[in-house]
Amino acid sequence: MSAPAIPPFLSHQPRERLDREGPAALTTVELMAIVLGTGQRGRNVVQVATALSDAVDGSLRRLAQQAPGALVRHGGIGRAKAARLLAALELGNRLARELRPLRTRVRSPEDVARLVGPRLRDLEVEEFHIVIVSTKRDIVRDVLITKGTLNGSLVHPREVFRAAIAEGAAGIFLVHNHPSGDPTPSPEDRVITAQLVEAGKLLGIPVVDHVIVAGDRWTSFVIQGLL
Repeated sequence: MSAPAIPPFLSHQPRERLDREGPAALTTVELMAIVLGTGQRGRNVVQVATALSDAVDGSLRRLAQQAPGALVRHGGIGRAKAARLLAALELGNRLARELRPLRTRVRSPEDVARLVGPRLRDLEVEEFHIVIVSTKRDIVRDVLITKGTLNGSLVHPREVFRAAIAEGAAGIFLVHNHPSGDPTPSPEDRVITAQLVEAGKLLGIPVVDHVIVAGDRWTSFVIQGLL
């Protein structure tokens, strides 16, 4: 197999270009090449990175979902390079998910989906979070309550409101994901939400909304008229 041609806009020396122009100036392939470090016989590192990018249609999300064993089947990618690449992608993912603990204000369920969605949209199991907010709707903390298929035993009001009380919450947003890709609330979602709303009323910590994330889609109990 012949080595892929390098488009003219790609640098043969991406590290030097990063030093001159900064990381934001580099293409995704050039950044991948820096992480990989070296190429293989007959192909330089930019060519290896180009072939790998082409194999996932240029999608970093698809690349991040690859298992290490799948990556090493690509020419020029050994276990060490696969580990470095997946580690770099996970760091980027964590950066995207990171919430500023204060001064990030939520005015709508769309804000919640935008802030929390990136950490939930590609998960293969359900996670249930609460986003604790102040009286001005500044985010105080994002708390993971449980992982796994939601049911009343996993999402208990005691666990949900323990963190909210400790943080002096003025209110909470419930957030969880549907790995199926369909954000439509299930009957179990509705039951759990109703239980938590009633518990919040007793404790003086209102449930502001329940946002369900499913891939790039999301829905809100408030928007749906369910809360």
